[in-house]
Amino acid sequence: MSGVWKTKYGYRKVKEAAPELKEAIEAARDISDDPAAQAEIAAALMGMPVEDVKKEVMRSVAQRKMTERVATISRGGTRPAVVVERSARRRVRVFDV
Repeated sequence: MSGVWKTKYGYRKVKEAAPELKEAIEAARDISDDPAAQAEIAAALMGMPVEDVKKEVMRSVAQRKMTERVATISRGGTRPAVVVERSARRRVRVFDV
């Protein structure tokens, strides 16, 4: 399909933009659990060298480990429940007076 086509509501255009690096890393995280494979997938999506993407993947993995805890709770005879706790980073703003 081309970039512009006609519908019953008029002409429509599609804007094609490459994904940002964070979006590519999130997509790779959904596909694979291995950070090396995530770097390769994200690099392929972005068209960038794997070494450049690997640094960002490792940084995001380290941040994710700091902010997420997963606990499994099992009650007698029922399916286990999974509890995920995420703590947002605390942002401090400094204003010059």
